[in-house]
Amino acid sequence: MKAFIHTVLYQPFFNLLIFIAWMVPGHSIAVAIIILTVMVRLILLPSSIKAAHHQVKSMEMQPKINKLRSEIKDQQEQSKALMALYKEEGFSPFGSCLPLLIQIPVIWVLFSVFRSGLHIDRFADLYSFLPRPETLNTMFLGMDITKPNPWVLPILAGLLQFGLSYLTMLPQKSIAKPEGNDPTAMMSKQMLYIAPLITVFFGRTMPVALVIYWIATTIFGIFQQLYVNKQIMIQRALLPKTKMEVVVVEREPAKQIEAPKKKSDFMTNMMNKRLDKQERKLGVNVTVRTKKR
Repeated sequence: MKAFIHTVLYQPFFNLLIFIAWMVPGHSIAVAIIILTVMVRLILLPSSIKAAHHQVKSMEMQPKINKLRSEIKDQQEQSKALMALYKEEGFSPFGSCLPLLIQIPVIWVLFSVFRSGLHIDRFADLYSFLPRPETLNTMFLGMDITKPNPWVLPILAGLLQFGLSYLTMLPQKSIAKPEGNDPTAMMSKQMLYIAPLITVFFGRTMPVALVIYWIATTIFGIFQQLYVNKQIMIQRALLPKTKMEVVVVEREPAKQIEAPKKKSDFMTNMMNKRLDKQERKLGVNVTVRTKKR
């Protein structure tokens, strides 16, 4: 399995990194890392945007989920109600798993390439048809990217991570606050500050090459999140203006039902008809008087 991953994932990324470094002026590995990071993020852009939209949808669903869980205590009934809610809202709790499953091995391979593939003695993994640069420039802004830098770049990476986390939480402001303490919302607020601290901590112990990769991918993520937030704002702005079509069904006017005639009227008509016949025969006018009751 390890050999398979090395052949299928590690070597292609390593060769691409060395090829880009051979093409750029000065054979700068740092510039090659930035270019390779942007290329990978562009390839993963559709799945990343889908995952970002799913995350916002998950935030919007959380108050309804919390309310449902508070009202229904039975686990089986609660699961059925949750599935019905997901179906009604068109939401899948595993919607962001596939994009993450795609990105995790790619990130791990890049991590391995940047950690151990920056030396000329690693050219054994280079394809025979690719040109080999005579030298690799491992310096960037006066720093050796194969060694850790404890301050400048790790702090910059932490600040950028804070900005990305803040942009990710912005769509929550338009969501109604649920009653009580929402553990998901509390965790998101905590990660707003914890994630940058973790980034700074690990950035101080890792080679600068990995920090450069993290900075490049975070900057790309910030622009991606700005785009996603703009799309969400446009969708929510158009939502109240949507007009519902009202179908008016015209009904035919009800027919007036004549009241049944009285028995006396019926007898009067019959007598009139008989007298008309007698009148025609005798040639006289006969008047029929009805007795008032």
